[in-house]
Amino acid sequence: MSSIPPIDLARQYTTIRNEVETAVIDVMASGRYIGGEAVTAFEAEFASYIGSTAGVSCNSGTDALYLALRALAIGAGDEVIVPSFTFVATAETVSAVGATPIFVDIDPVTFAIDPDRLKTAITNRTKAIIPVHLFGHPANMDRIMAIARNHNLKVIEDCAQATGAMWGDRRVGSIGEIGCFSFFPTKNLGAFGDGGMVTTDDPDLAQQMRVIKEHGSPRRYHHTKIGINSRLDAMQAAILRVKLPWLDRWNAARSDVAARYAAMLAPITGLVLPQEAPGARTVWNQYTIRVDRNDAALRDRLRERLLDRDIISMVYYPLSLHQQPVYAAANRLPLPESERATREVLSLPMFPELTEAEQEQIMDALKDSLVDL
Repeated sequence: MSSIPPIDLARQYTTIRNEVETAVIDVMASGRYIGGEAVTAFEAEFASYIGSTAGVSCNSGTDALYLALRALAIGAGDEVIVPSFTFVATAETVSAVGATPIFVDIDPVTFAIDPDRLKTAITNRTKAIIPVHLFGHPANMDRIMAIARNHNLKVIEDCAQATGAMWGDRRVGSIGEIGCFSFFPTKNLGAFGDGGMVTTDDPDLAQQMRVIKEHGSPRRYHHTKIGINSRLDAMQAAILRVKLPWLDRWNAARSDVAARYAAMLAPITGLVLPQEAPGARTVWNQYTIRVDRNDAALRDRLRERLLDRDIISMVYYPLSLHQQPVYAAANRLPLPESERATREVLSLPMFPELTEAEQEQIMDALKDSLVDL
């Protein structure tokens, strides 16, 4: 019996192999490997898909967050509210521009920032909120935007794990001032390397981000800002142009996988299954269950037993950001739900091509592994 990985990119490649190889060869034959038509066309196509007027490509989702913060002139002395339970890039980019990340606890159902706790974190130094649509679950953008407007704050959506997800009738990344996306290979829309994008309806912000990502240069060898080198190369853009029309089909397949998991795992006691919030359309970048014992050692034993049965699961994340050594002195608010999540979460294999037979294998392994745990 072969092992079941968390994600199988090779399986996806077989679906689009001919299209991808043609696109890559076209770029190689063009002699234009940085910028060019492939990049500008993908920026326009992606922005249109998200529902924004402008897309600015860059090297990664991390750089997308950095560009957004720089364009909004956030820096030393400013505070930016972020959820504590997420990948470190959300906070480290705030630190990179000289501002201070303020960690706020999460909603235990959606893993997104809790709007009630968010309100208590706002001070006269707060300049922005970065909600994270973690695991493909949209944050409650109605409440977050209302709070932001009431306090004159900017909203940067971290959509790294949620390309295609919707809140109400809008795609995430089109609701706040700026949306930030990652094209890391394991994301819903993944490149064959690193890549990122920022989306916005504000032409001035878009232009600022274009300048910053090109060494602060609005035209060649003329520099008006301190910038960085953050470009999406033409080959990755060409691959992403091939993959974008497939995205809704792949996300629908992920939803089918999630629905099968829900039906199969519901009878198993001791597990808390992820839920889609009212008003949200989740894209299931991860299918993250909770082992309902508030015990990291027990959860880790379960993971080891699954591995013995050739099921590779993952823990996203074993530490909240305020527990990371680099931010150990930063926290000033209680974060019990974030800390509990680190002890309970377990992400099962999730990708569009996962078969029902494989899911049955995972279900059986979970049942057996939970005995006498």
